[in-house]
Amino acid sequence: MNKGAIIATIAALQGAAGVSLAAAAAHVDANPLLATASQFLMIHAGAGLGLSALTRNKPLFPGLLTSAAFALQAGVTLFSADLAARVYLGGKLFPFAAPTGGSLTIIAWLALALWGARRISRADCD
Repeated sequence: MNKGAIIATIAALQGAAGVSLAAAAAHVDANPLLATASQFLMIHAGAGLGLSALTRNKPLFPGLLTSAAFALQAGVTLFSADLAARVYLGGKLFPFAAPTGGSLTIIAWLALALWGARRISRADCD
């Protein structure tokens, strides 16, 4: 299974959703929740493409890298979907969806920092 391609595909879908929500926020409903969801999706779409590229180079600690990438994508998607649901469905996706997605996103970023620190530490030994 090509995990890098899966990460890139999810990132592309997040980018498309982010642009769509930005257009909706600008032309349909000027709700700030849509703008926030759009920003999160587009920023993290770029991060996902970068992470996809990192996975292609046979990185050290590949399990940590790919797990963090998938967690980042899941967290941002959940967070943004909850914000969009509040606008379009009139309520939360489910209780604690946004905080769960946001927390998962933060944890994923910290896991990526850990991956980087381990990679730096290993490089010093080479």
